[in-house]
Amino acid sequence: MASAFSKWLVDPKKNWFAAQHMKALSNRLRRYGLRYDDLYDPYYDLDVKEALNRLPREVVDARNQRLKRAMDLSMKHEYLPEDFQAMQTPFRSYLQDMLALIVGSHIASPLAFTGSLFTGAVLPGHSKNSCIHV
Repeated sequence: MASAFSKWLVDPKKNWFAAQHMKALSNRLRRYGLRYDDLYDPYYDLDVKEALNRLPREVVDARNQRLKRAMDLSMKHEYLPEDFQAMQTPFRSYLQDMLALIVGSHIASPLAFTGSLFTGAVLPGHSKNSCIHV
C-alpha cells in the first residue's frame, strides 16, 4: 500500500502537486540551461562517478559546459535569454541508463562492489563492540 501511494505521490500524470513541482523545476533548470541529470554529484555518489566515466567524452564535456555556464549566470545574477530558454530540454536524460546499468551490476554480483560497507571505526567513549557502520 505504501509503495502504491509513494508511486502516486511522485507521478506528475496522477498528482497535481507533483506536476506543479515538475513545472517549477523545469523552469528553474531552463533559466540556467541545465538538465536534471546535471544535478547529480559525482563526489557524493560513486555510482554517478562511474557512470560519468563510462559515458562518451562529448557527453561529459557538454555536461561540464552546462554546469560552468550555470555557475557563471548564477554569479552574475542573470538568466539565459528567453530564446535560449525555449530550446532547453531539462528532462532529456543522458545519465539514467548508464546509472541503472551500474546499479544493476551491483545487484547482480554483490561481490563486485568495491565500496567499503563496514569501516570498523570506534568513536571515543564507545567500546569496541559498538562500531560505526558507514
